[in-house]
Parts: sequence; C-alpha cells; structure tokens
Amino acid sequence: MAHDSTKLAVLIDADNARPAIVEGLLAEVAKYGTAHVKRIYGDWTKPDLNGWKDVLLRHSIQPIQQFRYTVGKNATDSAMIIDAMDLLYSARFDGFCIVSSDSDFTRLASRIRESGLTVYGFGEHKTPEPFRTACDKFIYTEVLAGTAETEAETAPKPRSAKELRGDTRLMNLLRGAIEAASDDNGWASLGAIGSIVNKQSPDFDSRNYGYAKLSGLIKGIGLFETEERHIGNGKHIYVRPRSAKK
Repeated sequence: MAHDSTKLAVLIDADNARPAIVEGLLAEVAKYGTAHVKRIYGDWTKPDLNGWKDVLLRHSIQPIQQFRYTVGKNATDSAMIIDAMDLLYSARFDGFCIVSSDSDFTRLASRIRESGLTVYGFGEHKTPEPFRTACDKFIYTEVLAGTAETEAETAPKPRSAKELRGDTRLMNLLRGAIEAASDDNGWASLGAIGSIVNKQSPDFDSRNYGYAKLSGLIKGIGLFETEERHIGNGKHIYVRPRSAKK
C-alpha cells in the first residue's frame, strides 16, 4: 500500500507515450507514493507533440526540451537517462516511474534497482520484454483510463472462465503462487499471492484480463475457493484450490 512519504520521480518519454493516458497514469502512480518530480522529455519544437500542451499545464508536468540532433529518438532517451541518474544520486527519492515503450531504458531500470530503489515501468503492450522484466512492476498503459473514448477502445473485456483456465501461463503463475504462500490447510492470503506473482512476472496485472482486482480474477476462474477473514481492523481474503476442500 502506498504511503504519502514514498517519494517518486515520474519521467515520461513523450515520443513513446500518449497524452490520453496521463490522468490514469498519475492516478496509478498515486497508489505507490507521491510524485515529487514530474518531467516529460521531447523535442517540443515538433508539431507531433502539440497534443501534450493542455495535459502538461493541467497536471503540472515539466516539459524538458531536447532537440533531435540526428534522425531518431536517441537524444530524448539520453537526456531522460542523464536526468534520472542525477535524481538517483541526489538520494531524495524512494522510487522512479519510467513511462516509455522503448527498450533503451532497460539498463536504467536495472541500475536504479541496483541502488535499492523501486522502479515502476509504464508502457504499451509492444514494450520489449527486457524493459518490462527490468522493472519491479510494469503496468500496461492500455489499462489506464484516459478519456472515455480511449477506455472504450482499449479496456480489455473480462475473459470467461474457459478462456482464463485455458491460459497455461496464467494458471501456472497463480497455482505456483498459491502453493508457495499456503499454510498447512492449503489457504494462502491474497496479498502474499499478489506479491509472489508480481516478483515472478512484473507485468502481471489483473486488469489485462478485464478484472479490476486480483480477487475478481481468481473468482472469475472458478477453480479456487475464497474466504474473507477479519484480522485486526481489516478484512483479508484467503484463497485455496477447490480440490483442497475436505
């Protein structure tokens, strides 16, 4: 759970992100901490970035100008990486949010994690696997609700139980996590399951399957038993395979 004291730096690659995702992006970032720095990098003299202006003003995101010295986007990437390292060495942050679908940021993500900070990656489904797995958690921007139009076009529809059960990777991931987190009676807490799944697959997100929460996804599969327990002042969900029921 996010704490207001968790300080995050949000760095956006304008060449590899869309203005429509910003509202959903910042709402997602707020789950993990407070964005103390919000910067976006691009060549703002180019007309293809004009759509960002209103969004940047509305959300107080600082645009960083980087001229394209040569054909391609490497100049923007380099400026973003240099800034990220400067912020890392300032020792003022607990984590970084890197918004891009570009594999050029793979080493940056790894380097930040080597320093003990958390890296949240945000990008489209086309993002290369090396960058996704280099992050502690990777969120696909298609699941972030921007405008109503964007959400209607890109939000995944909930998959049926048959489709979910037929997804071998998903089922192996969940079964393995439940088994690893289970007690002697086969019950595993949902929080522990989510933690194990995320470590094994940083880009796992129940929203990719059309479910807002992991609990909904697990119930949608229909092969697991769930139980709500009151512990302290909170409610906790526990899960186990139906076959484990005596």
